Amino acid sequence: MPNLSRRAILGAALSLPALHAARAAWPDRTIRLIVPVAPGGSQDLVARLSARALTEALGQPVQVENLPGGGSNIGYAAAARAQPDGHTLLAGADTLSITGAVTPRLAFDPLGFVPIHRSVRVPQILVVRADHPVADFGAWVEAARARPPAVGTPGNASLAQLLVEQMASATDTAWTHVPYRGGALAVNDLLAGVLQGVVINIGAVTDHVRSGRLRGLWVSPETRSVALPAVPTLAELGLGAHSVVGWHGLVAPPGTDPAIAARINAANRAGQRRPEIAERLASLGVEPTEEGPEALAEAIRADALRYAELVRRFGVRAE
Repeated sequence: MPNLSRRAILGAALSLPALHAARAAWPDRTIRLIVPVAPGGSQDLVARLSARALTEALGQPVQVENLPGGGSNIGYAAAARAQPDGHTLLAGADTLSITGAVTPRLAFDPLGFVPIHRSVRVPQILVVRADHPVADFGAWVEAARARPPAVGTPGNASLAQLLVEQMASATDTAWTHVPYRGGALAVNDLLAGVLQGVVINIGAVTDHVRSGRLRGLWVSPETRSVALPAVPTLAELGLGAHSVVGWHGLVAPPGTDPAIAARINAANRAGQRRPEIAERLASLGVEPTEEGPEALAEAIRADALRYAELVRRFGVRAE
């Protein structure tokens, strides 16, 4: 046994140079970036900007692969099964903190991914048509007491639905939640007059608000949105306790070396400072962060606890 122990120790010591060499060689081939939603939305666009920044910073191509479906769980599961060698990344989002509460018997642990970077914070917003008779959220609440409004969201068990449920409860009014398979469909129906309002990430409607077709009644970060600074926050309306904010970013399969995660974090943050990428992010209404992996890990854990309670309280179900 002593000889075996010495051999094991010697073998481990001899393997250290190989481990360091492997880290130094990374990446040595194309990196796969799984995006668990369809092309075109803000999560996909932010991921593609990250792929562009990482390709230039790391010297290897970063290839985006969209795997939508199952409330993002198809893409999440594929990433969870991937080899944790730094050559597969996942475009994560706030749904990582919700899916475990609404989807029993998942084939993966949504809290088990290695955090890399909360690339951007994504404010949520309640919008109405510009010709809606209410001038502000106070008037909206009064109107809702007389007639429950139909409010669209990008889907069941979305961050937007959690906000709809909270706002209806906090104002002691009834809102009819109308889930869609994607935010664009909800916005189209709002513009067509089918809905009274939509709760959605701000990037999906920034252009419509700026053009005067839609009007924002509130946003849900802690501070006013840089993209739409005239829209008040929930905190200003006395409802700050119910505020939530989405995010898009990068995580990696469980077991990925934290040193690799740190390198990706630094490269992505540097890329987001480049004028052409910063301008594109600003046009989406999202807010880039300089946070490290630890901040994302804490956000995922804290959000999971909070959202699980909201799911239980309001009986939220997945599609």
